[in-house]
Amino acid sequence: MLSGFQKFLMRGNLIDLAVGVIIGAAFNGVVKTFTDGVIMPIIGIFGGIPNFDRLSFAINGSVFKYGLFLTALVNFLITGAVIYFFVITPFNRLTERFKREEKPAVAEPSNTEKLLAEIRDELRQGSARS
Repeated sequence: MLSGFQKFLMRGNLIDLAVGVIIGAAFNGVVKTFTDGVIMPIIGIFGGIPNFDRLSFAINGSVFKYGLFLTALVNFLITGAVIYFFVITPFNRLTERFKREEKPAVAEPSNTEKLLAEIRDELRQGSARS
C-alpha cells in the first residue's frame, strides 16, 4: 500500500506541479508588490486607489460586507492585467520571434507527373542526339 503511494508521489508530473505551485506563490509576491507599488499609485493619480472595504449592508443584524469582495475583485482584475500585459504578451512575442520557420513538406510527385517527367527527359535526349 505504501509503495503505491510512493510511486504516486514520485511521478514526474506531480513533482512538476509542486514546483509550479512554489514558483507561482513566489511570483505572486512579485506581482502583488508591483501592483501595490507601481500600478495602484498610477490608478490613484486618476481616480483614487480603489478600496471598497467599508461598503456593506445589514439585514436582521447580519452584516454583508460586499465591499471586501469588490476590492478583491478589482485587485484580481488589475493583477490579471499586469500578468497579461507584462508577462504573457512579451513571452508570446519572444517565443514567436525565436520560433523556427517550419518548412512545408515537399509533396511527392504523382505517378502521372513522374511518367510525364520521364517522357520529357526522353524527348530532350532524343532532340540532343539529332
